[in-house]
Amino acid sequence: MIPQFQDSGSAIPCVQDEAHKWYAIRVRSKLEKVAASVLRGKGYEEFLPTYRSRRRWADRVKEVDAPLFPGYLFCRVDVDDRLLPILTTPGVMSIVSAGRTPVPVSEDEIAGIQALVRSGLPARPWPSMAMGARVLIEKGPLAGLEGVAVRVDKKFRLVLSLSLLQRSVTVEIEQHWARPV
Repeated sequence: MIPQFQDSGSAIPCVQDEAHKWYAIRVRSKLEKVAASVLRGKGYEEFLPTYRSRRRWADRVKEVDAPLFPGYLFCRVDVDDRLLPILTTPGVMSIVSAGRTPVPVSEDEIAGIQALVRSGLPARPWPSMAMGARVLIEKGPLAGLEGVAVRVDKKFRLVLSLSLLQRSVTVEIEQHWARPV
């Protein structure tokens, strides 16, 4: 039996099965955390990857958690079920779709971003790139991930991409952790 959350008389599954895939949810800027929190409260499995960023104001500098993919969060959902609870969530604008059909995000891409967040390594948003050497990370906290190797400011970086959003993130790694694929 699937545990369920009751919301206005409807049952929403809160665990994954074959029908529940990851989808990118487009949200209003600066409302990513609010939308993620409300979706979690409705019983959905959500994922909002963030990174630590220094923000400077006129009178102070503060470290804040900022989304790795500004304007997006990810939610595991069965799109054949009712989508209204997701689409009526404060801040949610739409589900990323091809035409009127929501397009799932690859499980491998989500698992890669989750591993990057869990690793604790400092990550940053990065422009998506089509070219570069594909590498497999063999050592360190990201062992098993594949990505694109780039060199920035004489530092070795791994770029992980979400092809559906045409967005990427980068993380600094040790060069000896990676080998060409």
